[in-house]
Amino acid sequence: MTVFIPFFTGLIAAIVGVLPPGLINMTVAKVRLTDGIKRALIFVSGALLVIAVQTYVSVVFARYISQHDEVVATLRTIGLVVFGVLSLYFFFWAKKPTLEGSDRIQLKSKRSRFFMGMLISALNLLPIPYYVVISVTLASYGYFDFSLAQELSLVAGVTSGSFLVFYLYIVFISHLKSKTDWVLRYMNRIIGTITGLVALLTLWNLLR
Repeated sequence: MTVFIPFFTGLIAAIVGVLPPGLINMTVAKVRLTDGIKRALIFVSGALLVIAVQTYVSVVFARYISQHDEVVATLRTIGLVVFGVLSLYFFFWAKKPTLEGSDRIQLKSKRSRFFMGMLISALNLLPIPYYVVISVTLASYGYFDFSLAQELSLVAGVTSGSFLVFYLYIVFISHLKSKTDWVLRYMNRIIGTITGLVALLTLWNLLR
């Protein structure tokens, strides 16, 4: 079984999960503006280390869950509901994301940006259940067999997708407010479309 499917699934899942402005990417942007690109990349490397560990922990949980068919069936149903609700939320109720949060982030020290990235990333525990669902869903469709190569491929995909989003924030932060406002304007619709497609795919597999 190819390792490319877990990699690209992890890549896309990470982009969808990290792209909306949040504490980590807003702090990345703030470090970029105050300390420069080099320190921002050091911060990102610390965050990515924790993200990689969290993803592997998620895979370990998913490996256990996948051995119990009744749990997998329940998670599929939960995934359908969650992705369906998320799709509706991003289309109809979510506010347009902004970059104003970066102005409120206070950076007290310029030392140890690596450990600062690790700390802020570690405070965010949502990736663990998120990637558990991704892993179990892949496995239930026969695209993930929890071999070491596939597990590392998924972790590499998630880490790569997270780095891509963080790097985009680093590179384009000075232009986001004026030149890429359309991205923020349509971000909710983009994410809502992706989650909607996942919900439809899950529904199709449940009814099949």
